[in-house]
Amino acid sequence: MERHELEAVIYEKDGPIARIILNRPEKANAQSSAMVWDVENSLNDAENDYNIKVVIMKANGRGFSAGHDVPSSGAPAYPEFAEAAEHGHPWAGQAKLFTWPVLHLWEFRKPTISAVQGYCIGGGTYFALLNDIVIASEDSYFQMPLPQGLGFPGGETLIEPWVTMNFHQTYEYLYLSQTIDAHEAKRIGMVNRVVPAEELEQTAELIAWQIAQAPLSVLMGIKAGVKRAWETMGMRVNLQNSLQMMEITGHAGDVADWRKENFEKGYGPAPRKVAQQRAEIALEEARKRYPNL
Repeated sequence: MERHELEAVIYEKDGPIARIILNRPEKANAQSSAMVWDVENSLNDAENDYNIKVVIMKANGRGFSAGHDVPSSGAPAYPEFAEAAEHGHPWAGQAKLFTWPVLHLWEFRKPTISAVQGYCIGGGTYFALLNDIVIASEDSYFQMPLPQGLGFPGGETLIEPWVTMNFHQTYEYLYLSQTIDAHEAKRIGMVNRVVPAEELEQTAELIAWQIAQAPLSVLMGIKAGVKRAWETMGMRVNLQNSLQMMEITGHAGDVADWRKENFEKGYGPAPRKVAQQRAEIALEEARKRYPNL
């Protein structure tokens, strides 16, 4: 087996199987710039290696990914953001880091599988849910906290309408920054299987080896056909357009006022915590009118 320990990812090649292992467990596998590029470079290698038929994406630690890296107070932003701002481009850095690499995962020409344990939050859901087959452990859960937690309409690439293919469920998930456990995620079509935590890796491996029994050309033909069906419904255009919508909305005046209120009331900078505080406020207001809630 060939193994490469990169800055934020471990990349393995084992016969026809490649494994991309998120490896910042001490940082909840938050998506640093290094992690994004390690994943991107690993995908490029797997895509160009004719011996590789299937890619498994998984993570070390208690959870899959806590989403975008949130730097501590005073720490620099992503260097891609700063570089774009210096050149007068309002969201080129976000596109470079969080749109095009996500689109690459969507457009990757070979079968992909994700094995998800524990938390899978924000941008981490994109790394998990854009894979062809998603295996979730029973302790896993999914959330896009940005609408209620940071004042964005979602992530830079709005995958949720395509993940559920149900606009009612997508609205509820995004409007409420809803936390969805593994079984609910399976019920609404976000994941393929839910398994005990101790069976997560072996299930993903078995599926990968089963897929790899077929010729690479057949697998790529299946991938191209299904992907093109989704793209004729506008998925690729949607993923690109959502970055502009995110940035425009994120700079609106009422959003700035709302963020200031969150800060003044001590809700904290973390989107998931802000969303939780806002949910508690909503429950208090509803109980004033419906005490039995």
